[in-house]
Amino acid sequence: MKSLTKLTQTQLILLTSLFLVVFDNYAFFTNLIKVYPMSENFGFVASTAIVNFFFTVLLLSLVSTKWTIKPIIITILLVSSLTNYFMNAYHVIIDASMIRNMMQTNFNESMDLLTFKQVLYFTLLGILPSLYVYKVKIEQRGLKTELISRLKLLVTTIVVIGLSIFLFSKHYTSFAREHKPLRFTVNPTYWIYSTGKYIHKTFNSGPIVVKPIGEDAKVVKNLDDNRSKLVIMVVGEAARADHFSLNGYKRDTNPLLEKEKEIINFTNMSSCGTSTAESVPCMFSKYDRGDYSYKKGITTENVLDVLKHTKDIAILWRDNNSDSKGVALRVPYENYKTPQNNTVCVEGECRDVGMLVGLDKFIEKNRGKDILIVLHQMGNHGPAYFKRYTKEFEKFKPTCKTNQLEECTQDEIKNAYDNAILYTDYFLDNVIKFLKKYDNTYDTAMIYMADHGESLGEGGVYLHGLPYFMAPDAQTHIGAVMWFGKHMRENPAVKALRERNHKAYSQDNLFDTLLGIFNVQTKVYDKDMDMLVK
Repeated sequence: MKSLTKLTQTQLILLTSLFLVVFDNYAFFTNLIKVYPMSENFGFVASTAIVNFFFTVLLLSLVSTKWTIKPIIITILLVSSLTNYFMNAYHVIIDASMIRNMMQTNFNESMDLLTFKQVLYFTLLGILPSLYVYKVKIEQRGLKTELISRLKLLVTTIVVIGLSIFLFSKHYTSFAREHKPLRFTVNPTYWIYSTGKYIHKTFNSGPIVVKPIGEDAKVVKNLDDNRSKLVIMVVGEAARADHFSLNGYKRDTNPLLEKEKEIINFTNMSSCGTSTAESVPCMFSKYDRGDYSYKKGITTENVLDVLKHTKDIAILWRDNNSDSKGVALRVPYENYKTPQNNTVCVEGECRDVGMLVGLDKFIEKNRGKDILIVLHQMGNHGPAYFKRYTKEFEKFKPTCKTNQLEECTQDEIKNAYDNAILYTDYFLDNVIKFLKKYDNTYDTAMIYMADHGESLGEGGVYLHGLPYFMAPDAQTHIGAVMWFGKHMRENPAVKALRERNHKAYSQDNLFDTLLGIFNVQTKVYDKDMDMLVK
């Protein structure tokens, strides 16, 4: 290149591709040499860098013209700098599910993720090279000259990629078949692929038509059952089962629940997904994890709709998280993430316990009906675990007081996380106390089920959202408990459930269990999935 102030399109594509491979693929090469040590596989590792480079060249060559080349390259540089940061800092995978999570993240959650190091990545690897691309002059050549140059580049690219794969075919065969997760960290190609997949699933499915289910639903009560039911369903956030003292964790993270003798703790409960955007709609849907998809979730009514079809059950969703992820679109919904609704906002954060304030009015308004109230917790939302509890719950010290988890020791992260579990214990205890006030007039019950678990640095992995097949138990084995009031706990089915609390259950069971609790008769009810049925 004669000058870096004036480049041809081909030169800019080559320079950008080299920059991306060298500076934005630390996660990929770090993971690669763990599987293929450099001392024995230097040639193969070098070839992956060459393939990555030329594949990026190929990608940019196919979409770049004199009008689009700068906007496309600047966008790729900016986004790649951020994906580079998150993969390096938290070891997350930027797949379609993670992109959906990011698209559904509100401003406050985004600010929890903002760190100085992230700004540094964005500035040095995103903004500065983008400024260069913006200012550089593109040499305008004739159409014929540009087409010949681009054709040569494409042919060269394909030949080099093919030759590299041929020379190390055995390595690439094992790479493709046995080590598929390695490709998830290739930057920028994998996040571009994931974005396309997300767009296809979200926007290219035609008009959204919600298919009704359970329109035949009706409440069928026994003759001797003259009480209405009052059930509070708590949707937890990022609460892994192995950090519940109820499950044998060495720390006393559930002191209040352990005192409550009527708690049924489920030791072997699995999530439907590893992110809120996937797990929450899945757990309320009629589909099990293997059959659920985003498209099915948004085009099929869920269990709240089925309960609503009975016309005998009042439903309310209160949310102290981001939102209901589409579950509560057709039932009353209240946002408790704001001080305008939540009267318990301390230290800049609206607390989960504030969702209980004012529920008496809703219950009074719906006297004579069965009632389901869903409370969506902020819970253990990371990475700023230290914000999820007030000072009096800082039992385990020292704590990680930053959202830059890589700057804290693993013990500090666990301490902050466990303190947040301790606050959830307090919140659930308050839910039970609230329900006990209605024990004489209602059949009362509480169901708590976390949406997914959380990685706390084990193996260098933080947060959640890994593809299910490669996610550790920490992200899929979730905390879950039930509590039944004095009338319902005498039910033989409840007594039998207590004996089965170690059985393997999952969020797939929630749909039919909720229908069963409310004695709803409908064709979509499957008694074999109802946890209260033997």
